[in-house]
Amino acid sequence: MKQNEELKSKLKNIVANMPEQPGSYQYWDENGVIIYVGKAKNLKRRVASYFHKEVDRFKTKVLVSKIRNITYTVVKTEEDALLLENSLIKKYKPRYNVLLKDGKTYPSICVTNEPYPRVFKTRNINKKWGTYFGPYSNAAPMYAVLDLIKKIYRPRACNMPMTKENVLAGKYKPCLKYHIHICDAPCINKQSYEEYQSNIRQAREILKGNTREVINSLKELMMKKAELLQFEEAEFIKQRIIQIENYCAKSEVVSHTIHNVDVFSIVNDEHSSNAYINYMHVANGNINQAFTIEFKRKLDESDEELLLMAIPEIRERFKSNAKEIILPKNLEWNIEGVSITVPQRGDKKHLLDLSEMNGKQYKVDRLKQSEKLNPEQRQTRLMKELQNALKLEKLPYQIECFDNSNISGTDAVAGCVVFKAMKPSKKDYRKYNIKTVEGPDDYASMKEVVYRRYSRMIEEDTPLPDLIITDGGKGQMEVVRQVVEDQLHVNIPIAGLAKDDKHRTNELLFGFPPVVIGMKTDSELFHILTQIQDEVHRYAISFHRDKRSKSALHSELDNIKGIGPKTKDLLIKELKTVRKIKAQNIDKLIEIIGKNKAQLVYDYFHNEKSEKEEG
Repeated sequence: MKQNEELKSKLKNIVANMPEQPGSYQYWDENGVIIYVGKAKNLKRRVASYFHKEVDRFKTKVLVSKIRNITYTVVKTEEDALLLENSLIKKYKPRYNVLLKDGKTYPSICVTNEPYPRVFKTRNINKKWGTYFGPYSNAAPMYAVLDLIKKIYRPRACNMPMTKENVLAGKYKPCLKYHIHICDAPCINKQSYEEYQSNIRQAREILKGNTREVINSLKELMMKKAELLQFEEAEFIKQRIIQIENYCAKSEVVSHTIHNVDVFSIVNDEHSSNAYINYMHVANGNINQAFTIEFKRKLDESDEELLLMAIPEIRERFKSNAKEIILPKNLEWNIEGVSITVPQRGDKKHLLDLSEMNGKQYKVDRLKQSEKLNPEQRQTRLMKELQNALKLEKLPYQIECFDNSNISGTDAVAGCVVFKAMKPSKKDYRKYNIKTVEGPDDYASMKEVVYRRYSRMIEEDTPLPDLIITDGGKGQMEVVRQVVEDQLHVNIPIAGLAKDDKHRTNELLFGFPPVVIGMKTDSELFHILTQIQDEVHRYAISFHRDKRSKSALHSELDNIKGIGPKTKDLLIKELKTVRKIKAQNIDKLIEIIGKNKAQLVYDYFHNEKSEKEEG
């Protein structure tokens, strides 16, 4: 039972930290075997759906019961996720992949092994029949290249078991396709065996992605047709060239010119000595292996040293014999028969970027998982990030933030919120009624509150905060500085959160004169800082609202002769509002404040009501 709970918690943690990006996911069983490969437009949402209580399909329940680990590979588009899923299914043949077992795979193009090969689309793969190109997750490029091959090379479409000897012996007759000019009739030797084989070789080159030579020859032919004023045929060839170029559109997962290549990237963890090395293998234009391995530095090894140790180990583990290795940087390493490429642009650079993206995502996942198990680790990381960003002498364990609240200067109040280890410490929150300022003067109110707060802490010898954050820009920062440094003569770092024209917090300021600290507004640390800002707003406004409500209540009770402050407080504490006091019967009021005073309150509200009704 305990093991089941631990496994459930482990899988739930993995799913909770998955990215909301397209990719392929893999389920592993207790023997370390992949039992299912899937694709998703949104990895987190798709994988989470398997673990919903309402899932009632028997096969899904059986599959989920056998899952012991989940891995995944991130790609940039949904199409790439489809292609990657198909590649992994073909490689690992997972037990629970219905799509593969039913033969419903993505279509491929087959060039048969016959003496007069045929070229056609198929979903059934049998390598004894011929050579297969694909699969194609998007049918449009597949049909475009098939159409191109049919129109340019006119391969036969009949199913006759043709041989060279039978053709020469005249055993066949041409079909309708010959008469409507979509076949050159190799069956009656109108097209020679050698010419037919030459056309099929060119078709194979197009299917492999080696289209540059074909395009160049087509361009030459197009120019010749134009010189002969055969403009319609030239336009026809031009459209074929455009179709080939569209067919060769690049993809991060499939690049038809890249074959048998290893890709390695390395990502460092800024908060530990760990590094994450991602490995991808590309064969026949498809990524058929993708894996990230965590390495822990023992002697502060460099990235180059780690790669030198990891590459042979990973290649041996995955039995790779790739003749080219793509890396983010050059290594002083020569492997016989293997070249190292450090791409700067193009398809290989896209593959390197994809490898690095997977390494970074793996690092984020590991960090989130470890921080969920140990929340203090996350808090320490965020405090260190803030310390480094502001270049503070000590870790900002205690952070305090102030805010004022008033309406036209009435019932002016202020609030101070305290965060310890990046979490709110509500027992340390403080409320302040503004005493020395008349009218809506935020700067003067801030001065009063900050002075009262820290002069008392100094007097009581209470530890001062490690950082003060002002809800405002340079003006508020300067007001706080005047109190802290000039009046109280203490040294507390002061930062400010400034808003843009749309009243959205967009800058962190620090120092005197204040300068903008480079920090992404969508970063986790910036979100924490704005959370502190939002919390002090909420706290001050709530206090102001409560004070105005009580003021209204007090002013109403002040009109009742014979009712003093203590009686008012008892009524306010028990009944909260004037409406509730008015609605009470005499017995309830007697229960709260006694018979004589209850009669005064009851008579006041009910006589007042009667007078209003009479009027």
